[in-house]
Amino acid sequence: MTYHQPPADVLDRARMKGARFDWEDPFRIEDLLTSEEIMIRDAARDYAQERLMPRILEANRHERFDIEIMAEMAELGFLGATIDGFGCAGISYVAYGLIAREFERVDTSYRSALGVQSTLSMLPIYLYGSEHQREAFLPAMARAEKLGCFGLTEPDHGSDPSGMQSRARKVDGGFRLTGSKTWITHAPIADVMVVWAKDDEGALLGFILERGMEGLATSKIEGKFSVRASPTGQIHMDDVFVPEENRLPGARGFGAPFSCLNNARFGICWGAVGAAEFCWHAARDYALERRQFGRPLAANQLIQKKLADMQTEITLALVSCLHLSRMRDEGKASPEMVSLLKRNNAGKALEIARQARDMHGGNGISDEYHVIRHLMNLETVNTLEGTHDIHALVLGRAQTDIPAF
Repeated sequence: MTYHQPPADVLDRARMKGARFDWEDPFRIEDLLTSEEIMIRDAARDYAQERLMPRILEANRHERFDIEIMAEMAELGFLGATIDGFGCAGISYVAYGLIAREFERVDTSYRSALGVQSTLSMLPIYLYGSEHQREAFLPAMARAEKLGCFGLTEPDHGSDPSGMQSRARKVDGGFRLTGSKTWITHAPIADVMVVWAKDDEGALLGFILERGMEGLATSKIEGKFSVRASPTGQIHMDDVFVPEENRLPGARGFGAPFSCLNNARFGICWGAVGAAEFCWHAARDYALERRQFGRPLAANQLIQKKLADMQTEITLALVSCLHLSRMRDEGKASPEMVSLLKRNNAGKALEIARQARDMHGGNGISDEYHVIRHLMNLETVNTLEGTHDIHALVLGRAQTDIPAF
């Protein structure tokens, strides 16, 4: 029998010969990024590790947010970064996702600060505001001279915003707004509040409220066990007069706020992976260093199985994030895609954090090891911007054409 050996390159591909395996980046996602994306990612990583990481323990312990952080983000060009013009960088969605990943690798609070300013405050003004509003607010917000927040959720209407009770009554020269918003990130420190209310006909309208308006007040929600380094509060509107020039002319109906929320969820898709990566690496390092019964914890099959599970879920999540981001940059992404990935990544990150906490044993509940903080934060991430179950219903509706909510 005669054997003719295939060409060497065919054999090498079949045997997967010469290909390297990097345990930190199994599918070599680094090779799929552009030089500009890597540069932006590295700048975000350096800033997060050198400037944010040293602050987080005390910030989390004392529920303290250093407002200077917003100015630092602005100096790096990270605020409103996907917006083109008005003092914003106009970067790709891939690059923005990489920034979100690095910030949440340190803490959810910092990724949330980026997202609220960029996608929930600046973006609605950019998408639905007048040219005058864009010029008046966006450059100042990109420089962090004005901080924003997004007021949709109400005390009695969270997952069901259609039942909103906030009202915008038409009067001469504008509107008078009455109602309350709750669980609003940055409400206690915001200068600009993008608030949603129903008009006399029941149509949802968007407004730009500014701190100092008569009848407008904010309060801080105290005693949170999660995302403690981020100020969360309520917005109280007692017959607040809002001039017509502060109404978002392009916003009418729930499509406007929902589009902003989808952009925020996109950042969460990436950010949750950053938190999961920290927990995975921390668990691996601890398992290699910690010795019990005369050998490292990492020598146990169960520990290696848990690390392999973490590695697998994170790798699949990152590949999905990158693909979704490329589709967004090409205008081919849908809200359901974001729902699928937000639901998956937040849920898997929470599971990974729980496993990492368990692998740390008693040390796992000490904030010095950071894992318990990520675990508590991810409980919130799994809920905010649409709960795990609400996103399941979004996907169920897409499959069956039957709305179950």
